[in-house]
Amino acid sequence: MKTTDSLPIKKALIDPFGRTIEYLRLSVTDKCNLRCFYCLPKGFKDFETPDNWLTFDEIERVVGAFGELGVKRIRLTGGEPLVRKNLPELASRISSLPGIEDLSLSTNATLLDKQAKPLYQAGVRRINVSLDTMDETQFADITGGGKLKQVLNGLQKSREAGFKPIKINMVVMKDTSLDAYQDVLEYCMQNGFTLRFIETMPMGTPGRDASDQYLSLQTVKDRLAEKYDLVPGIMTGGGPARYYRINGTDFEVGFITPISQHFCESCNRVRLSADGTLYLCLGQDDKLELRPLLRAGITDDELKQVIIDAIAKKPERHEFNQKPSQVVRFMSMTGG
Repeated sequence: MKTTDSLPIKKALIDPFGRTIEYLRLSVTDKCNLRCFYCLPKGFKDFETPDNWLTFDEIERVVGAFGELGVKRIRLTGGEPLVRKNLPELASRISSLPGIEDLSLSTNATLLDKQAKPLYQAGVRRINVSLDTMDETQFADITGGGKLKQVLNGLQKSREAGFKPIKINMVVMKDTSLDAYQDVLEYCMQNGFTLRFIETMPMGTPGRDASDQYLSLQTVKDRLAEKYDLVPGIMTGGGPARYYRINGTDFEVGFITPISQHFCESCNRVRLSADGTLYLCLGQDDKLELRPLLRAGITDDELKQVIIDAIAKKPERHEFNQKPSQVVRFMSMTGG
């Protein structure tokens, strides 16, 4: 890594609204082996070319800079991160970096059966898995032909490998029945997984096309409260979920409400896309393109300074409600 003499770099990233940025969501690829209708158009193939992805060396350098600036949490995302070759190698390199205390993974779990153990051995400790239904036919419809059994097998292998917690993310849709919520909830309870419900977001054309399926999570919570005694939970982490515990159990269910009750005031994260674009807000277009700088020979201190300068431009909040057509990039392009 290149270095240069300069004034000391501050050790924390504070945005203009006093929020400490200590969480980086790192996309290793924009490709995905599923086509969930709210994320990618059916048949979509216009992904970034691998030559434009950051290399493992470049990723390690950027994450190292963030670590020196106080970022402690890294989440590997995509697209589907497990389609990137040799991901355990990258995970091992990241988990060894100074300052990085927590390495996690977001995945659809279809490829986890063979990669769960190597990823755990490489330092990944927590995983989030997308699962919107326990019905095989509905799963195939939602995902564009995905196989539910692959996900369930990946989850089983993950539990055996030692990941904890394992969180299940269920995107809520208006047409989803109460039985479907309960089926996923009961599956999570039986297996010791944490369930989080998520509202749909107008990210790109797929997200906007799915807007007629939007449902406030307050409605879901009210429906569940008819059967389960929900009391405020205490689960902590780097994410935005508000948790409730089913009374008499240790089971936690979370609600992530970017539309009905945004959590921008406590935002502690930024996202790095597979092509090296640093997005400062999921629902805005503010960004910094790091790949050209890395390949032009930027020094380590200069890299940290441009990151600091970018955080100084982080917007206060998204505008999904006011400007639903503003973000044209797909979720897979930004990183989950």
